[in-house]
Amino acid sequence: MIFTVKEQTRLTDTVYRLTLTGDTSAITRPGQFVQIQLPGFYLRRPISVCDWDADTLTLIYKVVGEGTKAMTALKPGTELDLLTGLGNGFDTSLCGDKPLLVGGGVGLPPMYGLCKALLREGKHPSVVMGFNTAAEVFLEEAFRTLGVPVAVTTADGSRGVKGFVTAALPELDFDSTCACGPEPMLKALYNATDKPGQYSFEARMACGFGACMGCTCKTKYGAKRICKDGPVLQKEEIVW
Repeated sequence: MIFTVKEQTRLTDTVYRLTLTGDTSAITRPGQFVQIQLPGFYLRRPISVCDWDADTLTLIYKVVGEGTKAMTALKPGTELDLLTGLGNGFDTSLCGDKPLLVGGGVGLPPMYGLCKALLREGKHPSVVMGFNTAAEVFLEEAFRTLGVPVAVTTADGSRGVKGFVTAALPELDFDSTCACGPEPMLKALYNATDKPGQYSFEARMACGFGACMGCTCKTKYGAKRICKDGPVLQKEEIVW
């Protein structure tokens, strides 16, 4: 699909929000992602979907390499070639009445779309967001505007609860978990609670739709492709 840049906003020193307009009909679940073709780069860049409606797509990304650095220069009116609706996304029917949404760093954006979907279904989500320092915090007010309980954790204690996301769990009431973030965070969450969960994993991707087999991982049920069979895996199938 061809999308057009509508707006770009800097949220922190390294995190940006990119708003695009185009056909979003292929996006059917929170937790899916898109692959962006950038001029001058051979491989597309996978970016998780933060939010979407009938003709607007919101992406939040962090500058971590040359590709995402080039994205910061995209101006309103620029047309981009996107593969959309990739990945399986989160299954809200597997969430309980009080799901806990956990996002670490740039793993947080897909939790926003998931939170809105759960609220529309009448469920009562709460959110834990994890960062290294207060300067890295983003989307806190956006979640609070949705009216859900929000706990912020920072590794250095400069904002909210000091420590990692698991430090906030004892004060929270939840019956299931949905998470996205660095693998060490996901593993720590896995070990910290016996509640059922869905975890979204990151992996280096080339094609984004399962053809190249480059992001295959081992699960209890055999090999799965993070881009096609994931990025969301059920807690019980994860092999660390």
